[in-house]
Amino acid sequence: MSEETQRISEINISQEMRNSFLDYAMSVIVSRALPDVRDGLKPVHRRILYTMHELGMTPDKPYRKSANVVGNVLASYHPHGDMAVYDAMVRMAQDFSYRYMLVDGHGNFGSVDGDAPAAMRYTEARMAPITMEMLRDIQKETIDFGPNYDGRLEEPMVLPARFPNLLVNGAAGIAVGMATNIPPHNLGEVIDGLLAMIKNPEITVDELIKYIKGPDFPTAGLILGREGIKKAYKTGRGSIKMRAKTRIEEAGNGKMRIVVEELPYQVNKAKLVEKIAELVRDKKLDGITDLRDESDRNGMRIVIELRRDVNPRVLLNNLYKHTSLQTSFGVNMLALVDGKPLVLNLQQVLYHYLEHQKEVIRRRTQYDLRKAEERAHILEGLRIALDHIDEVINLIRASQTAQEAKDGLMKTFGLSEKQAQAILDMRLQRLTGLEREKIEEEYQELLKTIAELKAILASEERILGVVRDELLEIRKKYADERRTRIMLNTEEIEEEDLIPEDEVAILLTHRGYIKRMPLSSYRAQHRGGRGVSGMGTRDDDFVQHLFVTSSHNHLLFFSNKGKVYTIKAYEVPELGRAARGTPIINMIQIEQGEYIEAIIPVKEFTTDNYLFFATKHGVVKKTPLEEFGRIRRNGLFAINLREGDELIGVHLTDGSQEVILGTRMGMSIRFPEQDVRQMGRTATGVKGIALSDGDEVIDMDVVDPEKDALLVTSKGFGKRTPLSEYRTQSRGGKGIKTITVTEKKGTVVGLKVVSPEEDLMIVTTNGVIIRVNVSEISSMGRYAQGVKLISVKDDEEVATLARVAMTEEEEKEDE
Repeated sequence: MSEETQRISEINISQEMRNSFLDYAMSVIVSRALPDVRDGLKPVHRRILYTMHELGMTPDKPYRKSANVVGNVLASYHPHGDMAVYDAMVRMAQDFSYRYMLVDGHGNFGSVDGDAPAAMRYTEARMAPITMEMLRDIQKETIDFGPNYDGRLEEPMVLPARFPNLLVNGAAGIAVGMATNIPPHNLGEVIDGLLAMIKNPEITVDELIKYIKGPDFPTAGLILGREGIKKAYKTGRGSIKMRAKTRIEEAGNGKMRIVVEELPYQVNKAKLVEKIAELVRDKKLDGITDLRDESDRNGMRIVIELRRDVNPRVLLNNLYKHTSLQTSFGVNMLALVDGKPLVLNLQQVLYHYLEHQKEVIRRRTQYDLRKAEERAHILEGLRIALDHIDEVINLIRASQTAQEAKDGLMKTFGLSEKQAQAILDMRLQRLTGLEREKIEEEYQELLKTIAELKAILASEERILGVVRDELLEIRKKYADERRTRIMLNTEEIEEEDLIPEDEVAILLTHRGYIKRMPLSSYRAQHRGGRGVSGMGTRDDDFVQHLFVTSSHNHLLFFSNKGKVYTIKAYEVPELGRAARGTPIINMIQIEQGEYIEAIIPVKEFTTDNYLFFATKHGVVKKTPLEEFGRIRRNGLFAINLREGDELIGVHLTDGSQEVILGTRMGMSIRFPEQDVRQMGRTATGVKGIALSDGDEVIDMDVVDPEKDALLVTSKGFGKRTPLSEYRTQSRGGKGIKTITVTEKKGTVVGLKVVSPEEDLMIVTTNGVIIRVNVSEISSMGRYAQGVKLISVKDDEEVATLARVAMTEEEEKEDE
């Protein structure tokens, strides 16, 4: 057999392919694509940060050219493409990619529009302040080093990572046969979760979610629901729905616009705008008249102008469906644990990080202990020398060489070689009394330090205490507010605690414009005044409903067609006194020809409360409040109306009260609520009052025997009468007369049950509001004609009235 033939060996090609591919796959997994669970970094990111550390590119130093960093990374640690290294560095400097940037970039580092960064020869960089925490104590043998690619240098296998970077900044990578996709989180929340785990090592994922509420993306936006978050945290895999933050605002001339202020994570703004334009061009979206990107350095703003006849909420839902205004983040929490790729749940990620930190603290403490003991050993030698200084000097003077002196010191005083050398190196100034005291003080302090370091090493609890203290320090220094808001469902934002609970006035006009105003916008005025403008309205519009409630309450909107809709009070846009408001159709999906007849604020849908209904034709109904706890956005039927009838009033009751109905022609009836049996949500009801021809019910209220009935006419007249003059009758009768209707006084527009400490808001058809304290209105009999409460012009009438409880501050002002 020839020599050439001997060098040829037969192999199984399928086995060779299998082995070679496995080697390649593991190389990609371990050395390129997946982050380490301990520091959350891939090798390229770790090498970039370590190179910047070696180059001294700290936050307090001037910026250095990015090309300088890339060149050093390539030469020393990462012999791959320069663009691969630069792209990784760029991403760590982008405020829309990293929640807490690790590189402080200077120059063009790309944009959320997908613009490429400038070439590395133009941009500059240095470490961000928080990056110092990733590398802190690296010089104290806290982590393992290994040879670089050519064996010339040593590089860190992992960084000390004094904060949990894997969760805080997330990670994304595609390996061979597997991928990782971990969302970024809020630093403060993650540290709170770690502190809870230190306190209770057996903590569950369900308990951790109380601290780590969900991902916190650098681009903010909204997260829809918690189910995806819980699944991802419990199993390591899940899908989280993200949505842009949008708002609907008035554009003038009756038109509306949708404004996009925040985008879902990793959505390209330029491509999003292009996609919307494409949908409009292909007629898949109808109703958009203009599309502009008005983003600037102050923030993001994409403006979508709409046609006058378009329902903005419906169009917005279509944008969510067809564009990346709503998208999903597929969570796959895959990371390297001891060099092996594992899918981890939230508890496991935090556990492995804590184990790493315990090891870092243990190794740092051992290093500090060794250095302290070495220094103490030297100081012990110096103390011996100072105690025998004359003998030491004579010995050194008698020696021919330094080595002879050293040997003499070691033999005479029993010193080690290091101690003897330290004595020989000692300067003469150390012989002064002050310097001798300093040596003694340093030695005593070192003994205390050594005792403390040994105590830490001897106790797992002490090590965890050090970890806890340093995490609290980082939290105090770098934690910030959550950016991404988590929504309970697609409509209600769960972060309600962030919204202050205030008393607010809700105003709704006849043409369906709604707004919210702080109650303090109004101030009590004297009876008979002209009032103040409460809302900017068109000539043919006027304020029809005014209600005072808490900003956190549910608002139940009951329409004239008997349907009910719901939103939270704080969801109504807060606008100034002269603003016209937002169309109610933007808030709830009412139909054409339908308008809101009553607004009921509800804190909780309890089982012992009822809603009492009254219609224009005198029909009444009582239904348990709990039947209205789950209302769809497009509404539900609250009462079944007969043909030609409309709902005129709804009140919240306890089931055992009395109600009073008032008619346009001045009649009223008072009867017990028990006369009306409990009915279901879709029932029609029973007769409440027998009406004369041409008359109709205009108001309904709940009776309080200690209060008065306040009646207001369309020409601004009113009177307050004790409720004792309104006797209780049986349901279904004709009732009794409350006021004689004349041309001068006008027809009745409202009948309210009031008390003297309350204020009354009277609203005219021109949008003028006057606030009068009820105690200013004289109490008079049922047959009296009343007094003027507000001056109205010839073309003006009173439209509506509402009770307002005075605040403590306003009572003090009046006093």
